[in-house]
Amino acid sequence: MRGLKHDVSLRIIKFLVVCLITIPFALCWEMYYANHTAAVFARSARLYVLLFYVFLYVFLGRTFDAFLVSYSRVSELAYSQMLAACISDGLIYILICFLCKRLEPIWPGLLAILGQGVLAVLWAYLANKWYFRTYPAKRTYIVYDIRLGMDSLVEKYGLSKKFKIEKVLQIGYVLNNLSALDDAEIVLTSGIHSHDRNIIMKYCVEHGIQMLVLPRIGDVIMASASKLHILHLPIYSVHRYSPKPEYLAAKRAGDILVSLAALIILCPVFLFVAILVRKDGGPAFYKQDRLTKDGKVFKVIKFRSMRVDAEKDGVARLSTGESDERITPVGRVIRKLRIDELPQLLNILKGDMSLVGPRPERPEIAAEYEKQMPEFRLRLQCKAGLTGYAQVYGKYNTTPYDKLLMDLMYISDPNILQDLRIIFATLKILFLPESTEGVAVGATTAMDYENAADSTENDTETVAK
Repeated sequence: MRGLKHDVSLRIIKFLVVCLITIPFALCWEMYYANHTAAVFARSARLYVLLFYVFLYVFLGRTFDAFLVSYSRVSELAYSQMLAACISDGLIYILICFLCKRLEPIWPGLLAILGQGVLAVLWAYLANKWYFRTYPAKRTYIVYDIRLGMDSLVEKYGLSKKFKIEKVLQIGYVLNNLSALDDAEIVLTSGIHSHDRNIIMKYCVEHGIQMLVLPRIGDVIMASASKLHILHLPIYSVHRYSPKPEYLAAKRAGDILVSLAALIILCPVFLFVAILVRKDGGPAFYKQDRLTKDGKVFKVIKFRSMRVDAEKDGVARLSTGESDERITPVGRVIRKLRIDELPQLLNILKGDMSLVGPRPERPEIAAEYEKQMPEFRLRLQCKAGLTGYAQVYGKYNTTPYDKLLMDLMYISDPNILQDLRIIFATLKILFLPESTEGVAVGATTAMDYENAADSTENDTETVAK
């Protein structure tokens, strides 16, 4: 009964913020834009515009985790809510201008956004305070095998109000003393083999204990399994990445349309950045070997953000972030704004990459990862992408193992809706500095790369003039 009350209360709180954010837009629409577009919108059609706005806002809000009251900080909730509202307002404004065939004044929309911002911050603060006062942190036991440090992550990401870590137990001890979990409300398993984890899982289900599982590679692959009923038995069918033809066709069509439109619109930006980079010394662009579907090697194109002699000894090195002395002054700016990635639109148009997919890795670094983690090559089942699941839900220095898990989660469920969510979610991380944190200085092996995600520029590769 307590669980039902919890779920109903959360739904009411989420419904409340949808109403609060919609009110400023509705006032803006009814008091200004709807009257100015009377020739386009009949009176009966005004309601449909509001309903479309709500649909768009809820979709973006869910994509940005704007309703995740039970796990997010106040700042994260407010930021996500404001981002969802701003993008929704912007898209509706573009739609109105398109239908009216003229630019409408923007000031009413800006007033609506201002009101939404105030309401979003107020709701985020009150919802957070209400939730954790009503539902205090639950007694949480961490059970680990080969992966320590989950308690530190809980503290680092502000989840101590959700999880009250009381015990950190080694799997061997727990298997011999399952009753040690009896007082826990939540059991979080970390790095545990499936056989051992299943024993704990059955015990937790039997005793009404919530269980959170950090999956292993096999678990994520199993998530893609389809159900069969043959031989009068329940059977799971596990197979390699095999999306439907209509999905691949739609995905390729979207890649071509978006990349072509973006290249045309961003031509002035390309020219301006190229001039700045050339003045900084050296060529504006560089090419570098990367891996895509089935291990095929292609030349990725990027704006040069490092010195030409960044890897003069020929050894592939990952960026250490803001402290990396090889990054040029202009390079620091275009990296922070992600502008250095824009030339990859040419790779997408050509077909080497897609808008969404696992980030393309350098062959040398991928080989290092595979020495310690042979499964790393499983991420090459689909075409590499400009953005992806791991880039949105991980960070720059997320470990290769965790990035692999995230990439496999994407590969396990290929669909257009997931691609759209990732594209929109990419907007959320553009201004988050932690998404570009570098790696430790001196990383040279796959184990050293445990805090790595992307590669740096190699002056031994072909430079695009």
